[in-house]
Amino acid sequence: MSVSIFNHVLGPIMHGPSSSHTAASFHIGRVCRSILGEKPGSVNCAFDKDGSYGQTFRQQGSDKAFAVGMMGLEITDDLFYTALEGAEERGIHISFPVEDLAVKDHPNVADVRMVGESGMKVTVCARSIGGGAVKFTHINGFKTNFGGDTYEVLVFSEKSLGKELPSPEGFFWNEEQYSKGSCFNHLSLLAPPDEDLLNVLKGMDKVKSVLVAEPVFFPKTGEALFKSAAEMLSWCRDNHVSLGEAAMEYEARLLGLSREEVIKEMLRRYEVMEKAAEAGLAEKIPSMKLLYPSARKVMEAEKGNRLAVGGIHTRAAARAMAVMHINGAKGLVCAAPTAGSAGTVPGVFVTLRQEMGLEGDNLARALFAASAVGLVVAERATFAAEVAGCQVEIGVAGAMGAAGVAEFAGAGPEEALNAAAISLQNTMGSVCDLVQGFVEIPCHTRNAAAAANAFLCADLVMGGYENPVPLDETIDAMYSVGKMMPPELRCTAKGGLAICPSALTIPIQE
Repeated sequence: MSVSIFNHVLGPIMHGPSSSHTAASFHIGRVCRSILGEKPGSVNCAFDKDGSYGQTFRQQGSDKAFAVGMMGLEITDDLFYTALEGAEERGIHISFPVEDLAVKDHPNVADVRMVGESGMKVTVCARSIGGGAVKFTHINGFKTNFGGDTYEVLVFSEKSLGKELPSPEGFFWNEEQYSKGSCFNHLSLLAPPDEDLLNVLKGMDKVKSVLVAEPVFFPKTGEALFKSAAEMLSWCRDNHVSLGEAAMEYEARLLGLSREEVIKEMLRRYEVMEKAAEAGLAEKIPSMKLLYPSARKVMEAEKGNRLAVGGIHTRAAARAMAVMHINGAKGLVCAAPTAGSAGTVPGVFVTLRQEMGLEGDNLARALFAASAVGLVVAERATFAAEVAGCQVEIGVAGAMGAAGVAEFAGAGPEEALNAAAISLQNTMGSVCDLVQGFVEIPCHTRNAAAAANAFLCADLVMGGYENPVPLDETIDAMYSVGKMMPPELRCTAKGGLAICPSALTIPIQE
């Protein structure tokens, strides 16, 4: 799978608080709705009792996001806040049992059992794999492997169809599967399937049903230019471009878009970041569950020279925390690369734009440089704290910020990648121990510290520090460390700060 910056690194735009548990749940619900092909009557979305979903789905809005997707709405819809009631009003009955699932090889597995208005039954097994990305692994018990960035034609029949299946030019059917007298054929397309193709399939002898899964991400029509930091650096040198230019070209070619189109899309995502930062610094903001807003107080204290030191690092930290206030209140944010780390990159880039004059194409280019780091992490590791701890969420966001600051300051691609590497080296082993299952403590201050640290890491490298362990090796080490962590330290709220007596007794605000 080729990683897309817009699909997997800087986005989605979403209601907080968690990309793994909120955005991905929406994506699963939206794709499941399209597979069913009709209005759902009842939906049973089951989570494993030992998984991260099972422990935190209510606190992190997984149920609301899934319901929004099943209604066929956008995750940015204001109905998000009352989605469960909205689904009932539309005649869609959704339940979320926590049980011992048969397929539970990932902490974020969802087993979705749907019954449509016509009585049609479809069961889908899906995973949230980090940063809002998803993977669909089974349909009605048959194995699949798609991620919501293609159109999927799913054909169920009572006999083998084999060579009878018509194929669009350049596309091929996956290997046919058999189970208990039923056959399954599966075709992936980059554009909506032609109605003539669907009609031919539906008219074939012994075909029981033809279902179509619609994408929730940009379809990838091109090939990846590089898949590692080393390959990226080599491409930059060969083409005499900065890290940001390389990442911009990568995304344009992968998605079949023009340079102007990818710049426009990147700036659209930045606008969401800046609005979230401003909203979090407002005098009155929506309430969170555990914390009271403090970003505005920090910013005012800094402006009034009432802090120990202050400066641009502190102002970036305050903006990062402000975004996390909005995220914690389930407001609109842009995952960067996840919702749990949605404050760090905005904290850095809103500061660069508002205080350092970074604008337009240059702003987009620096954001692409930051995204280049996330691209390599997505290829080599994961963004899921459920798999590898907070180091792959806020830790990675800090590394992205460091590369972006370096790009802004005119650093070469090697310096930008080294700034990211030393940032990761100093967050390695960071656990995910969210208090009471909410993305607030210690997430808000970790985002703030990561934003401030991004400036420091860029300064260290540009000032002469020579990094001996390159980014690729650093990412591999980080991933290895993450997999060594016990489940208690990976987004289950069963270890670390989450089990401190004081943390357990913080009252939840209604």
